[in-house]
Amino acid sequence: MHGRKATVTFEEATEAYLAAGGSDRFLIKISKTGKMSGIAAHFRGKFLKDLGQSDLDAAARILFPSASPETRNRQCYTPFIAVWNHAVASQWAEPRQWKRPRKPKGTNVAVLKRPRAGSKPTSYERAAQFVSAMSPASAQIMTALFYTGMRPIEIFTLDASDVNIAGRWITLDRSKTGEPRGVPMHEFLVPLFEALIKRGGILFRTHKGVPYPPTDEFGGQMSSAIEGARARLKKRGIVIDDISAYTARHTVSTQLVINDVHPYKKDQILGHAADDMSRHYTHVPQQPLIDAINTLPVPAAWQVMHWWEDPVYWSRRLVKWGASGAQVTSRQA
Repeated sequence: MHGRKATVTFEEATEAYLAAGGSDRFLIKISKTGKMSGIAAHFRGKFLKDLGQSDLDAAARILFPSASPETRNRQCYTPFIAVWNHAVASQWAEPRQWKRPRKPKGTNVAVLKRPRAGSKPTSYERAAQFVSAMSPASAQIMTALFYTGMRPIEIFTLDASDVNIAGRWITLDRSKTGEPRGVPMHEFLVPLFEALIKRGGILFRTHKGVPYPPTDEFGGQMSSAIEGARARLKKRGIVIDDISAYTARHTVSTQLVINDVHPYKKDQILGHAADDMSRHYTHVPQQPLIDAINTLPVPAAWQVMHWWEDPVYWSRRLVKWGASGAQVTSRQA
């Protein structure tokens, strides 16, 4: 073996794959401190010519030790093979038939699994009950999600300059699909956005006042807030363990259908559909979509949450559960 096939590393092949438009999910993740992790980091310094099936199998076991065969296939084998095939197309590697993980024999019996939190919609009344048990910063994020249908990763990077209060419109220059799009703003969100825009910069931040790292692993970053709300409700005899950040998007989609919103309008709101007009005029508010999002119901319990009086001030405070109910700690420095 000679030429580029002898000198290209997996990390170089990954960079070329990403430059060609490939997804970086599970391949590369950068922490706030700049540390890189993921499949590319695992194979750092390894030449493509030296990698074999045993190396891929070992990587899956190390990176995803408790994952099911299906999860390892999706999160390790699929992105690795995508990079490899791109390298083959570039004549940097030899074509190979990679073996993917399979279920062990005897596991074809159907097993009833507990539904994953966030995989189904809920009612707005139930969502309000859950969000009311969260600390203000997390509650504000969940509120925005339930009344825009945005993806969590889009909320992470939302900047004050992206929001047009007067037009009731949010512009996303780079959505998860790579398509710029506009998002209608529910009237209920106007006071929240007005307050956050005055602060400027990234709108939604942790209780410490710092932005969330812009990754798809939103569940991990919100996990403590979600678990905290579940625990507080459980102490009151209320069990809600199926709501997460992703529940909001499913709920918006379902509620718009219930409200008889045209499927194409629903898809435009959620970013599932885009035409030449919407691509070229993402900054222009579309009244039909604003009218559609405003059909989402606003329970009274959501309207009376204490943090509405001053969203920025309350976003720096945490909820502490006491014997008499939810209490708020001192403001974070």
